[in-house]
Amino acid sequence: MEQYLRSWRQDAFNRGQHESAIYIGDKVLALTNSDSDAFWLAQVHFANNNFTRALALLSRGDLVSRNPACRYLAAHCYIKQNHFEQALNILGEHNPTDLIRNHHTRRKTQHLSGQSHVTLRNGKAGTARGERGERIERKEDREQEEISDIRFEASMCYLRGLCFAKQNAFDRARDCYKDAVRIDVQCFEAFDQLMKNSLMSPAEELEFLESLDFDSISSPDPAVAQEAADFTKMLYTTRLSKYSSPTILSNATETLSTHYNLSQNPDILLSRAETLYTQCRFPEALELTSSILSNAQSNELAAANSSGIPAHNHLGHAPGVYPLHLACLYETGATNALFLLAHLLADHAPEESYTYLAIGTYYLSVSKIAEARRFFSKASLLDPHSAPAWIGFAHTFAAEGEHDQAIAAYSTAARLFQGSHLPQLYLGMQHLALNNMSLAHEYLSAAFAMSTGSAPGTAHVPTLGKSLPMPLGGDPLVLNELGVVYFHQNNLTPAVELFQQALNLADSLHCEQGAWVATRANLGHSLRRMGHFREALLEFDDCLRVGAGGNSMGYAPFLGGGSGGSNSVANASSVGGYEDRGLLGSIHTSRGLTLMELRRPGEAVAALHEAVRVLGASGGGEAAGGAGTAGTLLSRALEIWAEEGREQDRQVIEEIEEEEISHPAHSRHGSSSSHARETRKERSAPVESRRRGGRNQAYREQWTDEVTHAATPQSMEPTPPTMEHQTEMDLDGEADGLLRRALDRIRPPRRRQAVPPRPDTEMSDTPARARGHRSNRSQSRQH
Repeated sequence: MEQYLRSWRQDAFNRGQHESAIYIGDKVLALTNSDSDAFWLAQVHFANNNFTRALALLSRGDLVSRNPACRYLAAHCYIKQNHFEQALNILGEHNPTDLIRNHHTRRKTQHLSGQSHVTLRNGKAGTARGERGERIERKEDREQEEISDIRFEASMCYLRGLCFAKQNAFDRARDCYKDAVRIDVQCFEAFDQLMKNSLMSPAEELEFLESLDFDSISSPDPAVAQEAADFTKMLYTTRLSKYSSPTILSNATETLSTHYNLSQNPDILLSRAETLYTQCRFPEALELTSSILSNAQSNELAAANSSGIPAHNHLGHAPGVYPLHLACLYETGATNALFLLAHLLADHAPEESYTYLAIGTYYLSVSKIAEARRFFSKASLLDPHSAPAWIGFAHTFAAEGEHDQAIAAYSTAARLFQGSHLPQLYLGMQHLALNNMSLAHEYLSAAFAMSTGSAPGTAHVPTLGKSLPMPLGGDPLVLNELGVVYFHQNNLTPAVELFQQALNLADSLHCEQGAWVATRANLGHSLRRMGHFREALLEFDDCLRVGAGGNSMGYAPFLGGGSGGSNSVANASSVGGYEDRGLLGSIHTSRGLTLMELRRPGEAVAALHEAVRVLGASGGGEAAGGAGTAGTLLSRALEIWAEEGREQDRQVIEEIEEEEISHPAHSRHGSSSSHARETRKERSAPVESRRRGGRNQAYREQWTDEVTHAATPQSMEPTPPTMEHQTEMDLDGEADGLLRRALDRIRPPRRRQAVPPRPDTEMSDTPARARGHRSNRSQSRQH
């Protein structure tokens, strides 16, 4: 009868008929009164969220003190009811670390227990009979019970970690999680808590993974035990930090995708998407997260929706995929998709923390900072250990320039997530904004050491006067911010080295080039400050090439390209800092300033004019101030350009006068020489002098008036000239004609009012006109 009732109980539980399972289980317990049946019935109550009934059942017969499984279940019931002190009273505060040393012994025992089968004389495998066979079976049962008890002990270590984490004792929680995995390497819950809460640095994660005894994993088939151990290790490797050991992570992901056909598994896709996100390849990461959220099994269903993702398929997935998907939507500027997803989650999952994270992310993307802060705070209340919620909450203060509140929020995130370098990075950026360079350098150096995966105290933190070795991993953004610190301290040489190292590291990690335009621009600024203007100009040209060349896909709205226009830039968040500053316009401004230093004012005018255009259409804010700066520089460049044009005009005129004075004979008799000189003058005339018609006309009017006034004296009487005097007048007249033709070529024509000759003055008075003209020209040269 007991066997019949147990079968009925199990069948009802498998169909989800918990009331039937409870009713039949109670009858089984009344018949047998065994610990296993009591534990089984308590499990059914726990699965049905009847935690009080489960505790009442376990308290009978002193099951909690006698059975590790019952003790584990009772503590779990208290945790579900948020009674953490009672749970710790049952569990105790100390872990059974003595069980960690028994891995190799248990592995050897498991290997021997797998040899319980014997080969009969007929060649067929069988099980030993008789007294020896019974002893082997009893030994196997004892070993199975021992293994089960050990696994429950590991699970209780995991529950201790949960209790300590709820009490904000994160160091003790981390130790409990680590002991749980060391005791039972298959206790994935404890390992997952270590990874998703960033309780260890990247270096500690890798070292901890290598210390685990995967050989203790048992398998029904002893022949595949080693393969099972390797498979488990690769699964755990995909959960490591994506900033360190990229080669190990890539090999594990590739093996699981190809050899075990897990390329479309959501966890493997999520690991690949996280790697792409750290490389700033946001569109590719968004494609992977979208494929995770899409449950369409046919292309027809995907094609029926314009976005390729049916709306209802955004629900029912692991909570870990939503923060990354929301971050990718935010980085690519998909505000409409964020709006729809936030509404969908609010309607169907109002009790989940990631729902309010989605709403806060949408409000942050449309620059409604107060609303975003309210929903990020709600998400952090529902899940106090949600790193995206705390980081987003701190971002809202940073976006409004509330640096003190932002520092407090980032400090809380740094305390909660001790292994993540991002809170340290953001704290350094806030102190940099407050001009606290020493504190900024301290936080950024700590973030650099954590992101590289180096052991604490062994990372190559950049210091003055020392060359910077190339790290094996890390976040290039940390190096960029450190370079900015050195730039503001006027330590330009280490700043240049840091910017170059950040770009090299981004290339080695296969990062998207468009994400590091600001770093390249910073390198150009440093080179310009050092006086290396040509190298700086090359860097600014590369920035424009990457930003406008289509290499950045999702960055086109932020860099000024694409069809986003000013609205895209205006709607971009100011958390990153570069979008709202009009990065493209500032690059044009810097390029124009560099061209002015290189004494190329014409090209500088074109660059600054483009800067004013881009910054003026960027929607106001800091970009409007940048447009004013660019406009001031543009005015100065125009003045320099005009002054150079006037200087060139004066040089041309003086060259013509010197040639005519020094070679009078050639001016009169050598027509070919005169023609060559005129051709040379035409080529030397600058193009920009045509734009200064007003100035040239005024200058020519003054010149013509003086000549006309000097050519019409009332008291002059015509006298017959001598031969010598006649020759001199002829030469002067020829020079005057050549000068007029040269001026006509380099200046636009102007209608002059002719002065009628007096009745007593004849057209043959050329010597008098020439002498008067010559005297006035000499006076103008003196002035």
